[in-house]
Amino acid sequence: MKKITIDPVTRIEGHAKISIYLDDSGEVSDARFHVTQYRGFEKLCEGRPFTEMPRLMARTCGICPVSHLIAASKACDEIMGVKVPIAGVNIRKIINYAQILQSHALSFFYLSSPDLLLGMDAPIEERNIVGVLNRKKDFIENGIFLRKFGQMLIEKLGRKRIHPDYIVPGGVESPVEESIKDEINENARLCIDKALYTIDTFRSVLPAFEEEIRYFSHIPTYHMALSKDGKIEYYDGDIYIIDPEGRIELKFKPEEYNNYISERVEGFSYLKSPYLKIKGYPDGIYRVGPLSRLNIAESCGAEVADRELSIYREVAGRISNAAFLNHYARLVEIIFCAEKIIELLNDDATFVTHTKANAGVNFEEGVGVSEAPRGTLIHHYKVDRNGIVQWANLIIATGHNNLAMNKGILQAAKRFVKGDDIKEGFLNRIEAVIRCYDPCLSCSTHAVGKMPMMVEIVNNKGERLKEVRR
Repeated sequence: MKKITIDPVTRIEGHAKISIYLDDSGEVSDARFHVTQYRGFEKLCEGRPFTEMPRLMARTCGICPVSHLIAASKACDEIMGVKVPIAGVNIRKIINYAQILQSHALSFFYLSSPDLLLGMDAPIEERNIVGVLNRKKDFIENGIFLRKFGQMLIEKLGRKRIHPDYIVPGGVESPVEESIKDEINENARLCIDKALYTIDTFRSVLPAFEEEIRYFSHIPTYHMALSKDGKIEYYDGDIYIIDPEGRIELKFKPEEYNNYISERVEGFSYLKSPYLKIKGYPDGIYRVGPLSRLNIAESCGAEVADRELSIYREVAGRISNAAFLNHYARLVEIIFCAEKIIELLNDDATFVTHTKANAGVNFEEGVGVSEAPRGTLIHHYKVDRNGIVQWANLIIATGHNNLAMNKGILQAAKRFVKGDDIKEGFLNRIEAVIRCYDPCLSCSTHAVGKMPMMVEIVNNKGERLKEVRR
């Protein structure tokens, strides 16, 4: 058996490598996605006051800190036993919509568009955002605008672009001024226009990626997401799990997650592998994220997004198991986020001055769940009577997707890898499977770091035959 290793995997966030194992005939026999960052944040929680959890947990990631702030704050809300004032809820939601919008823009334009617009086989020195900028300046300018808008809105409401301390247990620190409405509404409408242009561009190149749609982690799995009243929901609602055909398998309250989800540790990765208890490991494989959210929701609950969802489903079908279509789903969600921002900014309740409920420790356990850009995020804390954290568990979106990413890499490797003489474009396709999921590896391993990656090929004697680093 031979083994191929890709290290580092590029245009993703975190540290990781891919190992591809070949049998004696040069056929792929196995493939693994190794996350090489050390876990740590759960232990760092222990001994800290629960009120510190939101701002401490936000440091897990610089890309999606708001989702951590919200999940952590919701867990703390449960410990306090309070109902967050409607203004506090609305402001939390607006900031999270802004974060999902900017994160999706980062993923699509900065990380994935070089593959999508230049092609998987484009020269590696050109296959980057500068290469796209040189060919389609207006396209990249739209991406820059979308990301800038999201970051600007986070800063305007949360006082900081990265790791804002504004979202706290009980609500948010202070009310927002109604004077911000006009400027934000205008820019949010521009976001919708720019996202629609981007969808048209993406649809124009989509026919060139039929093979990638078929073989980039196109596997039957369960799907999980928050949903409420049949619509996309990032903040409230129940957790739904559907089977690969779209039938509802489970529906439960966020605080009941531990009854249905378990985690397994594999020796080859610091990233745990969650699975459905009722199906066992590894048959309980499931996914989260944009694709799963659109699979579970009957509708978006926003006019333009619903129109685009209908067109999306003409391509994807009502239920899709093709990870490549996460790229398309992100664009639909960008429109949804912009529309919901406008909706909440035109709700008078958003500007009520009562934004925070105050209380001490009333319960010794709390679970907070929110939808992050990459999928469902779970924070679970146990505290003593003084509010000191005794135990914490985080299940991050990328963790939920771990089994699917590993299985998807194997599927793609079997399709594109033959022997150890591998073309650059084929290696890029293996990496691109991972980029479909937009993994946030610093989040998922609760570590701090940057993102290099490697691919290696190893034979059945354990000898490394080939290694690719970038």
